[in-house]
Amino acid sequence: MPRTAPLIVLLLSVAVVGAALLAQYWGGLVPCELCLYQRWPYYAVIALMALTLAIGRRGISRVALALAALIFIAGAGLAFYHLGVEQHWFAGPTACTGGGLAGGSIDEIRRRLLATPVVRCDVAQWSVMGVDPLVSGNLVVSLVLFVVSWRLATRMGTT
Repeated sequence: MPRTAPLIVLLLSVAVVGAALLAQYWGGLVPCELCLYQRWPYYAVIALMALTLAIGRRGISRVALALAALIFIAGAGLAFYHLGVEQHWFAGPTACTGGGLAGGSIDEIRRRLLATPVVRCDVAQWSVMGVDPLVSGNLVVSLVLFVVSWRLATRMGTT
């Protein structure tokens, strides 16, 4: 179990990142800034689980799985924030929500236009019934991986 549990979480995290990369490079969906931020928890967990597997000790595995659970709940929070930005429940970062062009000289407006990213965080590139399935799916997957990691960590303490 000290190696199996981290391996499960590692493989699930790699699958999520792989799906995101497939959607980007094969499916042509260009990620916005918040989409890219949502990958960071998975990268952190992949590194953490790889290190845990290399060490291979039960106590380390339990702590690493609990830490992974906390990382996934933070990732779920980030996904919820992004969903809220897309639904206009929350104000998004001005760097990717088209904060407006009012005010300033022509040169300042041109500079802001050139600095504005092409992909906006507050507009879903793809939606089903008004909801971005990638962002809402990441919210669900992050919550599921939180539960899986937490249960694996607590199960290690009892067996």
